Amino acid sequence: MTTAEVPPDGADDTRLRVMVVDDEEVWRLGLRTALERDGRCVVVAEAADGAEAVEMAGDAMPNVVVMDMHMPELGGADATRQILDRVTYAKVLVVSVSGVERDVVEAMRAGATGYMLKDEPAEVIADAVWRTHEGEPVLRPDLAALLLEARKRPAMTKREEVILRLVAQGYTYPEIAKREFLALKTVQNHVQNILGKFQMHSKSALIAWAIKNGYTTDEE
Repeated sequence: MTTAEVPPDGADDTRLRVMVVDDEEVWRLGLRTALERDGRCVVVAEAADGAEAVEMAGDAMPNVVVMDMHMPELGGADATRQILDRVTYAKVLVVSVSGVERDVVEAMRAGATGYMLKDEPAEVIADAVWRTHEGEPVLRPDLAALLLEARKRPAMTKREEVILRLVAQGYTYPEIAKREFLALKTVQNHVQNILGKFQMHSKSALIAWAIKNGYTTDEE
């Protein structure tokens, strides 16, 4: 694996080198157009999924990666981790249709500098690319509030996250126990631990929260 620790020599071109990673070609085109119109950035690479982005990152040597969260092959959080391992000076700005807590937390834990939603105008996102390069944590107030609230709670274990996801998807405790090779009592204890961490008193309240915050889909 090649690791780039120093940005490429930009003596002839001082514009930011940007990689755009998104499985929607039309969206990539719109952002590239906005970045070129802005004049401070140049798109050096585009990828349609996280795996492709990881392969391209070492050669593209981007200053900033604009990353979607949900893509085929490899999701945005895992791709962010792997790209930052390869291109250590790069910064990642996640831009996604999803504003649920689970995704925001995962992106920031993976090393992203900022998180935006796709409902922002392309010109606003283009400006945020430059702010990301400057090290500014780009987060809308509502997303920052989600992140702050998540940090106040004790973190769930990986096992608890799996069980929460299955509960949110409608699996019964016996079905979860069989699927995860656990004793029924162990599953029940995990759910009680989760309720305690979230300071909730009912399974229905926990399911409602999990659905709202993106735990109905399988982990990427």
